[in-house]
Amino acid sequence: MKLPGLSLPIARVRAEHFGGVVETLRPRGLLHVDRAMMRTLGVTDSPRWLGLDDGPEAAIDARPLSAPTEVHVVLSRQCAAGCTGCYVDATPQGAALPFADACRILDELSRMGVFHVALGGGEALELDYLFAVAAHARAVGITPNLTTSGLGLDAQTAERCKVFGQINVSVDGIGEDYERARGFDGFKHAERALRLLRAVKPEVGINCVVSRTSFDALDGVAKLTHDLKLNELELLRFKPVGRGASLDEELTLSQAKAIYPLVRKLMLRHRVRIKLDCSFAPMVFFHAPDAEAAAFLGVQGCVGGDVLAAVAPEGHLMGCSFAGPPEADARVPGAMSAAWDKGFRSFRDFVQAPPEPCDTCEYLSLCRGGCRAVANAHGAFQAPDPGCPRVQEFRARAGARTHPLRVVQA
Repeated sequence: MKLPGLSLPIARVRAEHFGGVVETLRPRGLLHVDRAMMRTLGVTDSPRWLGLDDGPEAAIDARPLSAPTEVHVVLSRQCAAGCTGCYVDATPQGAALPFADACRILDELSRMGVFHVALGGGEALELDYLFAVAAHARAVGITPNLTTSGLGLDAQTAERCKVFGQINVSVDGIGEDYERARGFDGFKHAERALRLLRAVKPEVGINCVVSRTSFDALDGVAKLTHDLKLNELELLRFKPVGRGASLDEELTLSQAKAIYPLVRKLMLRHRVRIKLDCSFAPMVFFHAPDAEAAAFLGVQGCVGGDVLAAVAPEGHLMGCSFAGPPEADARVPGAMSAAWDKGFRSFRDFVQAPPEPCDTCEYLSLCRGGCRAVANAHGAFQAPDPGCPRVQEFRARAGARTHPLRVVQA
């Protein structure tokens, strides 16, 4: 089956209230389409369409998806690397999700209609059953993706990695920049892993955590992405959770304002595809892009409890792998399906009654108040993202009104 008018090969479709989600194979992607397109693809009716109009209001309805499109399955908190900012507090003796539990979870996610699982850790490659988990995901119709440090990866392991869809290797800088950002000298291992993986499959990229320290190293990472002919560079905003909570590595205000223009320059300079994770939305919207275009292109903020969910090694189902209360024990049959419909209020309810400056921001429905994990790390899950430049400027103005003499003296 192909998407009409675009000749894009289709893997799967899933009905939603607005129409449906379509997974394309080449290029890999998930598209939101209206009901007319779903009918063209052979989906003539769906219980999710009952009582709803076909008009544009269906497409902008704020209700969550019927199930996440992607679930981050943190298979373990085991890792020998000891990165200084590890958000899962991974250690060589960390907890791990047993193989049988992982398979049962994948079975239920398949029944829910989940398209992708992002497998990671810790270091998932340290688990002797990783490839069996990936094979099981394939068997039940889910695409398994992988994030790895690349430590210890050899040619034989790279060949086995063909079972995965996208594989991204964590690289937060080149050479000494890597060591400064992650706390150990692992760049040569990561680069070797990228070369070995790229030799056996095209869907290989880089994950780069953008911190105060790694910000100036982004040009080198983008160049490496181009030089190794990788298919993407995904930038992940530093979040002060796990061991990272003790580090002063959140972006400065000037860096937060500069990240979006910098990314655009790097894409043009190095001719690479750069993705920003959802926590960068406030930094993008600070530059006032066309709101309708941003919505069409899928630029949005926190997608926890909607597009995304996460499963911890202990079995907790959460809205995000960085933060959020446990909504269910994913190891219990049926618990994830039951929780999805009515749970995740801590993520979903923010836009209903947000504090300023989010309340009057024209991007509220897209940005959703920014990153809940960062807000939670600063003490209030339902507060605006404190890393948002607009939030920082708003609070600075409020502080000037409250303490004018102090600000003048500064």
